Amino acid sequence: MIIKNYFTQWIEQYLFFPNPLQRLISVALFPFTILYCIVVAYKRIGAKPFDFELPIVSIGNLVVGGSGKTPVTIALAKDKKDAFVILRGYGRSSKGMIVISQKGKILVDIEKSGDEAMVLARSLPNGSVIVAENRIEGIQKAKELGAKIIFLDDGYSKHNIHKFDILIRPKEEPTNLFCLPSGGYRETKMMYSFVPVVLKDGEDFRRIVTFKKDGEILETLPKNILLLTAISKPKRLLEFLPKDTKMEAFPDHHNFTAYEIDTILEKYKDTEFVVTMKDMVKLEKFGLTNLILMDLEVEIVKEFDLPK
Repeated sequence: MIIKNYFTQWIEQYLFFPNPLQRLISVALFPFTILYCIVVAYKRIGAKPFDFELPIVSIGNLVVGGSGKTPVTIALAKDKKDAFVILRGYGRSSKGMIVISQKGKILVDIEKSGDEAMVLARSLPNGSVIVAENRIEGIQKAKELGAKIIFLDDGYSKHNIHKFDILIRPKEEPTNLFCLPSGGYRETKMMYSFVPVVLKDGEDFRRIVTFKKDGEILETLPKNILLLTAISKPKRLLEFLPKDTKMEAFPDHHNFTAYEIDTILEKYKDTEFVVTMKDMVKLEKFGLTNLILMDLEVEIVKEFDLPK
């Protein structure tokens, strides 16, 4: 697991903020990047967007990995009537289209939903959540269940769907501007200019962080804490924690095992573990009593109108 974690961190550095050696590797892979961009452009140009005759809002990003799509989706969907969120459901043991929650009622466990879908289901007491590899199948099911507006979490690349695109732009722009596999961009950076709304982290929306234990808000954090997490780009969480906070980071969507938890408990005795909601929903089954939830919400300050 140590090797796997190191490899994940190395890849993230290579994709976004490469060192000189990683830049050489990036340049060497550039011919494959050109091929990748040709394929992406062909798919975009050849796509014929289907209009489902209801508002569909896609929240996505140009760079791979986490950028705040899920909390932004929650902020946009929480006050909407008959809102459905559709996502792929990374990390789940199930396949196909599954209704995770309907009007706030959670219908399956986290093994079937995946971590992000469960976070959405818990965060939208009046909303509904569907996971589906095929987003069109998910949209059809949402319409059947009475959806009035649909949010696609990470749906920017679905060019065969008529939708309103919102792109999230990271607070710290990558120094590596190449597309995959030479860099971390899914499509060229100029695509920010071709969508209705771009939300810049720290400018167009801000993150509001509160720390909770057993449902109670903590005014101050204990001295002996460890950030335990399995999200993409975990170092971004450190800005909300005291300086020199230690971190044990696992790959994005990682499902913790009993052995890993026992090992961490042995290594960090008398320590409180700070976790995100995405981690909490997977750690609850272990019955840990030393978890502090880093509850992250998003306040969108940029004004724009969603389709109706």
